[in-house]
Amino acid sequence: MTTVAAKPVAQSSIGPVPDSKAQAGRLAANAVDVLPEGALPKQLDSGRPLRVKFGIDPTAPDIHLGHVVVLSKLREFQDAGHSVVLIIGDFTARIGDPSGRSSQRPMLSEEQIAANAATFSEQAFKVLDRDRTEVRFNSEWLAMPAEGLLGLLGRVTVARLLEREDFRNRIAEQAPISALELLYPVMQGYDSVEVKADLELGGTDQTFNLLFARDIQESFGQPPQTVMTLPILPGTDGVRRMSKSFDNYIGVAEPPQEIFGKLMRIPDTALGDYYRLLGEGEPDAAEPNAAKRALGRRIAERFHGPGAGDEAEEHFDRLHKHHELPEEIEETTVPANGPLHLPALLADEFGLSRSEARRLLEQGGVKIDGRVLDAANLDLPTEGLDGAVVQVGKRRHKRLRLAR
Repeated sequence: MTTVAAKPVAQSSIGPVPDSKAQAGRLAANAVDVLPEGALPKQLDSGRPLRVKFGIDPTAPDIHLGHVVVLSKLREFQDAGHSVVLIIGDFTARIGDPSGRSSQRPMLSEEQIAANAATFSEQAFKVLDRDRTEVRFNSEWLAMPAEGLLGLLGRVTVARLLEREDFRNRIAEQAPISALELLYPVMQGYDSVEVKADLELGGTDQTFNLLFARDIQESFGQPPQTVMTLPILPGTDGVRRMSKSFDNYIGVAEPPQEIFGKLMRIPDTALGDYYRLLGEGEPDAAEPNAAKRALGRRIAERFHGPGAGDEAEEHFDRLHKHHELPEEIEETTVPANGPLHLPALLADEFGLSRSEARRLLEQGGVKIDGRVLDAANLDLPTEGLDGAVVQVGKRRHKRLRLAR
C-alpha cells in the first residue's frame, strides 16, 4: 500500500488569540487573592513565560503538606509553560520570618540551616518539574557588604514596615520587636529584585511581605510583581497552621505509614480543607473514616509510589485494629557494655531532639516490648535488651541488637 502524505493545511498568519482572562482564572483557582486586580491577565497577554517566585526558609529539615499547597500551584504554572524560581532562604532563615508570630523566632545556627537546606530543594521536586525550576539560595546576594545593606535600607521607611499587622499587634501589647525582624520584609523583597520575579506565591500570612516586595522592585526601576496568596492548610490538630513548631505537621519525606497514620488523626472538620487544598476534590462527608483512609492512601502513594498507600493502610490496621507488631521492624545495633541512655537512643534512631525524647518519655509515649518506660529512669541496663522492640508513639518501632 502506498502512503500519501497529507497536504499541509494553510495556516492563517494570525494565530488564535489566547483568552488570558480564562487562563488567569484557571491558574487562580483556589487562590484567596490575586493582587493587584487584573494584573495577571495583562501579564499573560504578553505571551512570554512568567518567572514565578516562591521562597522557603529552611527552619526545619522537611517540607510538609502545608508547603505542598503552594508547590502544587507552582506546578500548575509550570504545566502552563511558565518557570518557577524556588528560593531557599538560607540567609533570611538566620533572621526568622515574623509572620504570624507574637515573639521573635529563635535564631538557628549556620549548621542547622545548611543541613535543612540540603533536603529542601530535593523534596520540592516531589511536586515541581525539575527542568522548569530554577533553585537559588538568597545568601548569593544578601550576604552583601554594609554599604549595600545601607543602600537597600535607604529605600524603605519604618512607618511602612510598621503597617504590618504582626508589628502593630506587638506595639499595642508593648511586646518587643527586634531590628532584625524589621529587616525581614526588606530582604524578602530584595529577593524579588534579584530574580526579576513577575509573580510571587505564598500563604495568606505572607500578604504584607509579598506586597512589600512590589515597593522594593519599583524602587529599583523594575515592574512590580503580581501577588497570589493561597489558603493555609491546618495541621493535624485541625486548628493551628501546619508547622513543625506545633508538632502538627506531615512531612512529604516521612515513611508512608507515618503519613497515613497522621492523616487518620485529623479532625473530621478539617477533612474538606485537606481534600480541596491538596487537590483531591471533595470528601464523602457521610463516611469521614473512609474518606481519611482514601486520603491517606492517595497521599502516601503521591510521595512514595504505587502500592505505598495499601501497605501503609495494612500497617495501620495491624497496629490499631489487631494490636500487633509490624511484620518487618528495622534493626539497630547498640553497645552491649554500659547503660543505654534513652534520650540519646531516641535522638539517634528516631530523629528526635533530646528535649522531644524527654517529653515523650514523660508522656508515656515510649515502650520497650510493650512496657511503658519510666521517665524518671533515663538509663537502662542493656542486659536482656537484645531483640527487644522500642516503640515510639503508636507507629514507630526499632528492634535492638547488642553489639557483639
